[in-house]
Amino acid sequence: MSPPASPGATPIDPDEAAGLIPSSIATQGELDAFEQSNIAEAETWALRRKRPDILTDAFVRSLHRRMFNQVWRWAGKYRTSDKNIGVPWPQIPVKVGQLCADARHWVDESTYGWDELGARFHHRLVVVHPFANGNGRHARLMTEALLLNHDQDLFSWGRNSLTGPGEAREQYLSALRAADARDYRPLIAFVRR
Repeated sequence: MSPPASPGATPIDPDEAAGLIPSSIATQGELDAFEQSNIAEAETWALRRKRPDILTDAFVRSLHRRMFNQVWRWAGKYRTSDKNIGVPWPQIPVKVGQLCADARHWVDESTYGWDELGARFHHRLVVVHPFANGNGRHARLMTEALLLNHDQDLFSWGRNSLTGPGEAREQYLSALRAADARDYRPLIAFVRR
């Protein structure tokens, strides 16, 4: 059974839905609750201390695996099919590597202030869309880990849940679309609102 996707979320194809671990999940609400419990454990792990390896392919995959390893068999594995958004799937490892290298350069050279750096990093990771599902949540937690690792204040992300329908999610998606057009101002404002 393929759980219905939240508005604005990437639909789960039948092959990926077959990767659902808990067989008792029958509704999107049950899936959301189960995922959130798994994500809470990953947040504790990711944000409890500084890590030297955040801007690496291995950490990107490891964090996703920790976020969803109790829910999806494919947690932490890059997607192997194209989606309605994201780079073509064979390009994912290269694009993640480029993003990590770019972000290391931005940090080392102080290319951007931290709010802009975090917003740009988050946006680029969302654009790559490396996983079958959970990309927005993963990109937000990756950004939080990056900020924490450099003693920066964490983002508020609009102070609302972004996983379900609502005004905050619409503003977030609108800010991401503006960033697609290279206007990062709405996303920078949103992450601190």
